[in-house]
Formats: sequence, C-alpha cells, structure tokens
Amino acid sequence: MDAFDYTLLAVIGVAAGFINVVAGGGSMLTVPALVLLGVPGPVANGTNRIAIIAQAVTATLTFYRRGVRDTKLALSLGFALLPGAVIGAYWGAHIEGVWFNRLLAMVMLAVMATMGLESRIKRNSKSAPDNGRLRRPWLTHLLIVALGFYGGIIHIGIGFLIMLILHSVGGLDLVRTNMLKMATVIPYSIAALIVFWAEA
Repeated sequence: MDAFDYTLLAVIGVAAGFINVVAGGGSMLTVPALVLLGVPGPVANGTNRIAIIAQAVTATLTFYRRGVRDTKLALSLGFALLPGAVIGAYWGAHIEGVWFNRLLAMVMLAVMATMGLESRIKRNSKSAPDNGRLRRPWLTHLLIVALGFYGGIIHIGIGFLIMLILHSVGGLDLVRTNMLKMATVIPYSIAALIVFWAEA
C-alpha cells in the first residue's frame, strides 16, 4: 500500500464513521475498500472491528455527555450480543478467498434490501411514544442474541438490524435507538476482535 491508498482509506474512514453514527452501514464502505486494496478477507473483516470500536466509544460518550443514556439497557443488550458474536467471529475468521467475496456480495445486497425495509417501517410506524421502557423486552433480547452470531461473522449492516429491532419491536424512539446501537456494539466488537486476532 502506498500513500494514496492510506489517504483513500482515511477519507473512507471519515465517511464511514459519519454514516455509522447517523444511521449505520459504514462497514459497507470500509470492508470492500480494504479487500479491493488487497487485504485478505478475514484480515479486512477483523481490522474493521477496530474502527467500529473507536467510532462506537466516541459516539456513546457524546450521547452520554448530552444526557442521552440508558446504561442498564445498553449493558443487557450488549452482553446479549456476546455469545453469538464469539461463535460467529470464529467462523468468520476462517472464511477466505472467493467464499469471503461471495459472502460480502450477498451481505451487501441483503443490507441494501434491509435499508429499504427499515425506511418503510419507520414511515409507517404507529408505535406508542417512547416512555422510557422497552416494549417486549424478552423478544427484543432474544432477537439481539440471534443477531450476535451474524455480527460476529461479518459486521456489515448490524447497525441497521439493531435499530430495526429496537425501534420496531422494542418501541424505542430513534434517538435512544441510535444511542443504544452505538453502545451495544462495543463489548461484542471487542470480543469479535479478540477472536479474529487469536485465529489470524
């Protein structure tokens, strides 16, 4: 990699960070960029978690300073992601070559479809206003547990899915949903990064 490649990655990183904090989906830029620059799939997949952790910590602290916080719920959701994430990361660390490229292509197509679904659900949503309590807590946590496996394999699009679950199933407003999305990915991303590092 030369100076141009690093500059390109820096620009993409800034764009991805902004996208991740506002809505989610920044990994749709960073992972393909790393692969196109010649980084092996599992390395790109694991390396992406470092940027995710940095962005999530920064965004969570910003939300916290502005009074948007729910530590108890963030911790319960964050730890719900962990078991599946560890198993998924082990699988993801061993997907190489053409199989990783195929997985990446399928995931990106699926995420784009999910983005359209999420937009329609938000437009048509008639859920009760967020009263500070999670609606359907057991179902919400169960879906988050299942989501951990996917996120462990490949992080792309998990922000959209977390927001979809918390807003449509959990009944939370979009501000709290966005804050919780950033906070909950921190422990799971650290665990996945450790697995990728150990299996590299």
